[in-house]
Amino acid sequence: MKITGKLKSLAGRCIPGRVAATVTIMKHYGHRFTCPCCQGTFRKLLTYGANARPNAKCPKCGSLARHRLTWLFLKNETGLFTDETSLLHFAPEEFFQKQFRLMTSLNYVSADLNAPSAMLKMDITDISFKDNVFDMILCSHVLEHVHDDRKAMSEMFRVLKPGGLLIAVVPIKREQTLEDTSATSPEERKRLFGQEDHVRRYGRDFAERLQQAGFSVKVIDYVAELGPELKDKYALENISIHCCTKPKSDCGVHAAERSQRHEKANRASEP
Repeated sequence: MKITGKLKSLAGRCIPGRVAATVTIMKHYGHRFTCPCCQGTFRKLLTYGANARPNAKCPKCGSLARHRLTWLFLKNETGLFTDETSLLHFAPEEFFQKQFRLMTSLNYVSADLNAPSAMLKMDITDISFKDNVFDMILCSHVLEHVHDDRKAMSEMFRVLKPGGLLIAVVPIKREQTLEDTSATSPEERKRLFGQEDHVRRYGRDFAERLQQAGFSVKVIDYVAELGPELKDKYALENISIHCCTKPKSDCGVHAAERSQRHEKANRASEP
């Protein structure tokens, strides 16, 4: 019996998502690239993004270069995978959250204002936890969406334990951060900040903002540390990881001083 184009289309829509995903994985299977997040190996990765970046997205878990780099850093350079750790994870990526929730040594909490997959609905500028609760916070590609990012940084500082670690990743495309509060339309934000739901375009001065919140900040070029062979193997991009520590002594900065510095920084950034 001859199958018409309409029947083929209908059959395609009826294939369960899991089967379709398996087909995609099999089509890309090979040994050219390895995803450290799911351990899949592929001859090529999926094209992704507005600029149609080749070999960008893992066919199995959906990770992008920033996710693969963050995963490698967390696994190789922190005790997250081995030590008893309390982790607060903002805007949780599905494949990260799935793995983290299986780790028995991890006291894991995910939070987001809108994502239904997050364990808690929570505003990053008004975190509903007491002071000094978490050993680590993971905040990747979140702050460029937040209007009052300085308040968010201050809140993350507050809920971290002394000696706690914030891993912050944002897109950085320039030297100085660009902000324009008059840009409210999606079209204008995309023109200025590169994406319709971004409210600023961060520069290399992002580290200074984190320091103003009280953190001790190291900007880590982890791709350079891994070297060109691993960069190619894992399909990584040159992305900076901001490793931010809350000082053990004095809990960093007294609350009143933080508030004053926050206000001063806001005044300095006003046009």
